[in-house]
Amino acid sequence: MFDFWDCKIISGRDKTFNFGIANAEATWHSIQSRISGLERGCLKGAIGMSGSILNSVCARDQLLHKHKTMESYEIFVFIICLAAVFSYINHRFLRWTPTIGIMALSLLSSGLLLVGTKIFVPQSETLIHLVTSIDFHTLLMNGMLSFLLFAGSIHIDAKSLRKEQLSIISLATIGILISTFIIGSVLHFVLGAFKVDVAYIHCLLFAALISPTDPIAVLAILKRAGIEKSLELKIAGESLFNDGVAVVVFLTILEVAQIGVDKMTVMDISTLFLREAGGGLIFGLLLGLLGYSVISSIDKYEVEVLITIAIVMGGYLIANKLHISGPLAMVVAGIVVGSKSRQSGMSATSLDYLSKFWELIDEMLNALLFMLMGFEMLVVKVNPTIMIVGLITIVIVLFARWVSVAIPVSMLRYKLNFEKNAIAILTWGGLRGGLSIALALSLPADIHRDLFVSITYMVVVFSIIVQGLTIGSFYKKLTARSKH
Repeated sequence: MFDFWDCKIISGRDKTFNFGIANAEATWHSIQSRISGLERGCLKGAIGMSGSILNSVCARDQLLHKHKTMESYEIFVFIICLAAVFSYINHRFLRWTPTIGIMALSLLSSGLLLVGTKIFVPQSETLIHLVTSIDFHTLLMNGMLSFLLFAGSIHIDAKSLRKEQLSIISLATIGILISTFIIGSVLHFVLGAFKVDVAYIHCLLFAALISPTDPIAVLAILKRAGIEKSLELKIAGESLFNDGVAVVVFLTILEVAQIGVDKMTVMDISTLFLREAGGGLIFGLLLGLLGYSVISSIDKYEVEVLITIAIVMGGYLIANKLHISGPLAMVVAGIVVGSKSRQSGMSATSLDYLSKFWELIDEMLNALLFMLMGFEMLVVKVNPTIMIVGLITIVIVLFARWVSVAIPVSMLRYKLNFEKNAIAILTWGGLRGGLSIALALSLPADIHRDLFVSITYMVVVFSIIVQGLTIGSFYKKLTARSKH
């Protein structure tokens, strides 16, 4: 007896299987002199049959790989086409802000799919499987987020940002920490009242993922309502930086939760936070300066646009490998490249192409993001208790947002000039978006992932649909009241 199944099946390659067969043949020749003719025939037959089996496995593996590739391509085509259809319907009929309109249509479609499972079971289940097979967390965190943050920051002027830097930094850091503490503490009490046993550190983890704001929808509405430039910059700047800070806070708390609070000191936690945040800021600055120096040495817009894409994709990948904040690096790199290029690094033609390219990327990715957010309703598990807790959490999040804005603004009002009703507008305009859902989906199953995903989804949908659709009229009423 001998064993020739020592070969490894790697990527279904034929040469690997042939290697296994070659080993078997060598073993056969070494012992053939010691076995009878009958034994020899049986053994050789076994070897031939083994080769056939291995080749069949190879063919099956290749077919599965091909099927998986085709399925991924079909999903990509499906979401692109659907986003185009929703964008057209919204622009032609609804005329809402694109992100809000697309998400509303996506939510409606999700509801119809769920109803359809009761009537047209095979067709509806096929569509639901297609939608739910999309890995939203990986798609956003490893693909879309870097492009969205860079696209948002490349249009921000560094000189204008410096004038508002103290307020933006305060809202994006102190504000996030205050919001995380309030939401985590109050939610822990609420869950305890409903006999839902969730550790305090896990409630803080949820608070960290729900605290960052998404200004995309609200800024488009406020611009049409005639918002002051300084307030617009505060909202955009705070959101870009608090996305990065919130991810760092989330990852820090997640590591503490997994290792154990009793096994980590304050120094360990502080070092972890500073490495992620500080490393991301420094790396982003160096990346932006390097990108600008390369761009300024040529004058060909196709190459310059390609360089910015390389900055985003390569820079984000390197940041992740270095275990520093990729989101913060993208924000800083975008500001540096955009500001310096507008000053002296680019010709008017190149600057125009670059600006329009990243505006288009921003619009397209946001359309896809908000559509996918609507379809996430298909994976959310809700029961009466979660529904009630979710509604209470919406109030908690709004209260925490108000406090986290009011404290920094009140502290800085004596040094800085804040617009009238800034606290109210920043509070109601603090929409939650895809980052919160993606972080919730990244949670391990043993940290109450299903519970937190459901609550997160309810908060995000409320903020985008209700707050997003009312922020324009809310701002106009406050402005009119201030004039009187």
